[in-house]
Amino acid sequence: MRLLSMHFVTRTVPLALLLCLCAGQASAGLFDDEEARRAILDLRQKIETLRTESDQKLADEARRNAEDSTQLRRSLVELQNQLEANRAESAKLRGQVEQLARDLADSQRKQKDATQAFDDRLRKFEPSKVMVDGREFLAEPAEKRDFEAALAVFRKGDFSNAQVVFLDFLNRYTGSGYRPSALFWLGSAQYAQKDYKDAQANFRALVQQASDHVRAPEALLALANCQLELKENKAAKKTLEELLSSYPASEAAGAAKDRLSRLK
Repeated sequence: MRLLSMHFVTRTVPLALLLCLCAGQASAGLFDDEEARRAILDLRQKIETLRTESDQKLADEARRNAEDSTQLRRSLVELQNQLEANRAESAKLRGQVEQLARDLADSQRKQKDATQAFDDRLRKFEPSKVMVDGREFLAEPAEKRDFEAALAVFRKGDFSNAQVVFLDFLNRYTGSGYRPSALFWLGSAQYAQKDYKDAQANFRALVQQASDHVRAPEALLALANCQLELKENKAAKKTLEELLSSYPASEAAGAAKDRLSRLK
């Protein structure tokens, strides 16, 4: 029994030691796996943390980008609205400028028309240059109108009324440039009515007042005719000689020569 026990003991001790060694190795193996797991867990945690932080950063960046994009769109919209407002204001101002230009042009036109109308009215009262029987002089509008009206009466053959209107003209416009012509036509109207005395007085007045007048030679010839009608042959001869002496190159001088030849 003792031998068996001893044998048992001798065989059991190494087994126990072996079991202890195995237990120790197993324990060491278990310890290494735990650290590895912890390391893996720590690594996973760090990775998760990094992922979370990265996701957060990406989310924050995306949010900021979205906010920036929104702000940019808002700014673009505001800028577009401002541009539209500026264009509208510019169009309004352009319209106002165009209206002002039209108003100015209309005002200038009205002013020009008013000035023209005023000038036209003023010219009705202001003397103007006229040319009658080769003479240029200033005449008032009424003066010109009355002379032309009197001459129109004479040309119609109404010598009686022509005498009246020419006498009235000479009395109203004593210093008129029309006076020599008016005297001639007055004398002619009187001659046509056989009023030779008054006619010769007006013909003589023309020659005395305007000897350089284009109608002066005709007036002398008409004066001589009046004298011949009144049987004043000597006076007529003298008048015809005056005509030839003063106006030898005139057309009336040719007629004067013919009358003189018949008077001799």
